[in-house]
Amino acid sequence: MTVSLRRLTAPEFHLLTPELVDIYIDAMGYDPAIRSGRIAVWRQECRLAGFTSVIATERTDRGEFITGLAYGFSGTPQVWWHHQVMRGLKPRGLEDLGRDYFELAEIHVDPRRQSRGTGRGLLRELVWNQPHPHVLLSTPEVENETNAAFHLYRSAGFSDVLRDFRFDGDSRRFAVLGAPLPLPGHPVSLGADHTRH
Repeated sequence: MTVSLRRLTAPEFHLLTPELVDIYIDAMGYDPAIRSGRIAVWRQECRLAGFTSVIATERTDRGEFITGLAYGFSGTPQVWWHHQVMRGLKPRGLEDLGRDYFELAEIHVDPRRQSRGTGRGLLRELVWNQPHPHVLLSTPEVENETNAAFHLYRSAGFSDVLRDFRFDGDSRRFAVLGAPLPLPGHPVSLGADHTRH
């Protein structure tokens, strides 16, 4: 089994968005009723400045399948997330973090293909050579950080920016994490069973 990482152009991402959103819904355990709404949002975001996307694919005897995705863009007041996070940063005197950053909007791996290093490869490839001093993301809080997402982010050098943060209209608590760029270990190093193109 060969895993490949590939950057997508914005038009390629736009075309593949329904398939990518299906991976996101499966990985997060969300209600499929949100599918059309997420497709619309992701297609809008692929038009933002600095948009970058990466997919992971696996080749089997039945063909090649997308098994993971990551995308992000230059931090911008054009998106709701930016305004929400700035609301948390300003009272703490951290608003400088929100002036020049790369937003890691989404990173997901098919649940049947997790724990194989795919998420790490996607993350490193996504932020490689980004022209920003740091990267920011948000992830749902988990007790004692006992999930694959926190493990990935911590191992990649992400630290706390905001904890127990609530976005308007969402009752869940989130952690906003950040890391300086470039991440340690750049450029992307792929194992023997991985390729990059």
